[in-house]
Amino acid sequence: QVQLVESGGGLVQPGGSLRLSCAASGFTFSTYYMSWVRQAPGKGLEWVSGISRGGDSTRYTDSVKGRFTISRDNAKNMLYLQMNSLKSTDTAVYYCAQGGLATSRRGQGTQVTVSS
Repeated sequence: QVQLVESGGGLVQPGGSLRLSCAASGFTFSTYYMSWVRQAPGKGLEWVSGISRGGDSTRYTDSVKGRFTISRDNAKNMLYLQMNSLKSTDTAVYYCAQGGLATSRRGQGTQVTVSS
């Protein structure tokens, strides 16, 4: 069955960096558009970033452009999100998603807390 397992979250100070990872299994990873989705406390799901099947095309929501970088390694079935210059507004549970929508199939998530 499809499994998406996120890791790499934690507590970081404003301006800091984190790298999230997602290990995918149970499907042909290289044939799927993949995304990162987040949910801040008390808010709905927000699509953050997406990457094409081959990794040659990426998209970002405006609030993270220039700070976050999505990447993938199809040989390892891994998805990544490098997050730099983190802000308190980035605090959320971050999910790896199989597809390009905020409501796509997701993993269990990893908590990212940006606070001094």
